[in-house]
Amino acid sequence: MFNSLRALYRDNPREGHLLAFILVGFLAIYFIPAGTGRFDNAVLEAVRLTNWYAREHVILCLLPAFVIAGAMAVYISQGSVMRFLGPEASRPIALGVASVSGTLLAVCSCTVLPLFGGIYRRGAGLGPAMAFLYSGPAINIMAIVVTAKVLGAEIGIARGVGAIVFAVVIGLLMHLIYRREEGDRAKTSTRGFEAGDDEKPVSITVMFFALMIGVLVFANWAAVDGSPAWMAVFHVKWIITAVLAAGFGGLLIWQWNWSIRPLAIVALAVVLATVVAPNAPQLAFSVGIGGIMMIALSRPEDREWVVQSWDFTKQILPLLVIGVFVAGLLLGRPDHEGLIPSRWVTLAVGDNTFTSTILASVLGALMYFSTLTEVPIVEALMGAGMGKGPALALLLAGPALSLPNMLVIRTVIGTEKTLVYCGLVVVMATLSGFVYGNYV
Repeated sequence: MFNSLRALYRDNPREGHLLAFILVGFLAIYFIPAGTGRFDNAVLEAVRLTNWYAREHVILCLLPAFVIAGAMAVYISQGSVMRFLGPEASRPIALGVASVSGTLLAVCSCTVLPLFGGIYRRGAGLGPAMAFLYSGPAINIMAIVVTAKVLGAEIGIARGVGAIVFAVVIGLLMHLIYRREEGDRAKTSTRGFEAGDDEKPVSITVMFFALMIGVLVFANWAAVDGSPAWMAVFHVKWIITAVLAAGFGGLLIWQWNWSIRPLAIVALAVVLATVVAPNAPQLAFSVGIGGIMMIALSRPEDREWVVQSWDFTKQILPLLVIGVFVAGLLLGRPDHEGLIPSRWVTLAVGDNTFTSTILASVLGALMYFSTLTEVPIVEALMGAGMGKGPALALLLAGPALSLPNMLVIRTVIGTEKTLVYCGLVVVMATLSGFVYGNYV
């Protein structure tokens, strides 16, 4: 019988894969522990985490990120990308530009993904693209300040220094490991792009993206206890967002020759949505972005912007939702348990040993943290006995990686490079945490 199955798989590998998938799926469903308290609660936590993610992050974070990524693929000069971030660009300049660009975003590990995909598609080298990917969620100035206030200046400084060094080192190592492949890619990327580039002046392009990124950043400005300046901005964040959006509309009229009338209609619709649902800014936000995309779709010269944004959306969003659901199933939400009991986590990372530190790195890499939420989570874990070394390792690996983040990175750069990148983050976070916890 087994010989017959082997012959079937050898002669029809596709059918063999399908049969294996069906068998594994059937066995998983057959033996699923439905009805047990922990499993049912874990499923509920997964649903709740996914629901929270959809309400709080998809519209305000991912939707503008997809639009910005689509604009990157259309309006940014490939020549500029190749000159500053390309495989053949100066390493110090490329890694420095990528790290600084990522730092300005202050976004989570999922929101940075469309932007990472946008610059990589446009011709950025693997090293700078990975430095940008890490620095976006990891080198968050406010998160480092909050870490210092809540967990102590020592660990805050260690996190800041570690994140900056990580971005550069990871980008450099990825470039060195795949330098031959990147050299071949550089030759392919540079063919014929100069003749097709018909771009706006650099100052206009910078203003175009700065306004969109400003809308993304201020719309997601979170409340932080203990920071008066930060909270002052938080209380007026929607006013700032509206001003930036109005400036963006004016730029489209001035430089992209958009008609005033359709933009005025979109603005009126946003105001009406705000009046109808003042406590649900997601409605007005989605109306505004949807209106901009509808106008762009009606203009032949800007239609590609919508096409590229939709391409990023259909590639990334389903994987993110699946990843968030699985992360919630396994680890639950903050202060709520999934399949893995929280006491196991506390016991596993309760000292500064190498084992505890690497476990903290791995768990941090799998968990999903929205911007700034990692600090209270680590504070609670440290209160339960977590060592300072594992705490730093989690702070260095957690914000930059997550299970949904990994699933999407794989679709952009492939399985091997994704595993190498994740491995570098985990190894460097582990070594940094171990040294910090035992010798600093």
